[in-house]
Amino acid sequence: MIIEPAIDLKDGKVVRLLKGDFDTVHKVAENPIVTAQAFAAAGAKYIHMVDLDGAKSGRRVNSAIVKAVADRTGMKIELGGGIRCMADLEAVFAMGVWRAVIGSAAVTDPDFVRAAVERYGERIAVGVDTQDGKVKTAGWIEDSGLDYLAFAKQMEDLGVKTLIFTDIETDGALSGPSYERLRALQSAVDCQIVASGGVSNNQDIERLAEMGLYGAIIGKAYYAGTIDLAEAVRTGGEQ
Repeated sequence: MIIEPAIDLKDGKVVRLLKGDFDTVHKVAENPIVTAQAFAAAGAKYIHMVDLDGAKSGRRVNSAIVKAVADRTGMKIELGGGIRCMADLEAVFAMGVWRAVIGSAAVTDPDFVRAAVERYGERIAVGVDTQDGKVKTAGWIEDSGLDYLAFAKQMEDLGVKTLIFTDIETDGALSGPSYERLRALQSAVDCQIVASGGVSNNQDIERLAEMGLYGAIIGKAYYAGTIDLAEAVRTGGEQ
């Protein structure tokens, strides 16, 4: 299972939110490059990065930082936030990003997802951001009304191989992942599933690995000091 420590960017700063609420934003690290280098020192090979400004407004304003992290660390960067057309994908991949996460646009423009997968294959992932079983968009502000399992199946039918599943109720809460919804998703699709939201300690990583998930994202637990990242990487196995 791949381990993806997270860097969320807003106004150029490394921040965290609670349950996606922008009113709870607070800085958790001074320097994104130094933070990424610490991830690498712990053995991580991947970083999950989110441009929160892009997710909310559709305009990515943290691109220079993302490129700097890619250039300075050599880690595989999975980036989401504000990716809504082919030009966005071209710009993102030109920055050295390994995999792009399409979020809101997957709901509003499935044809874009189809075209993206046809062109870039497994370098495309789709975010399944869920609250009470419904898919949320626009930085988790708007309710699409779509059932998350039906949406996941639709994405699989379009050729998407990787889904980033977030239960918003657990995000940043250090309460443990949404295991039941993850199991339901595993039963519904054959896609690679990355668990995001709620990871609070190394026992959560062990449990997710036992479920046979493809990946796990570690966010607040790292910054709060409740998880040993090096141990999590060892639990995940070969990266």
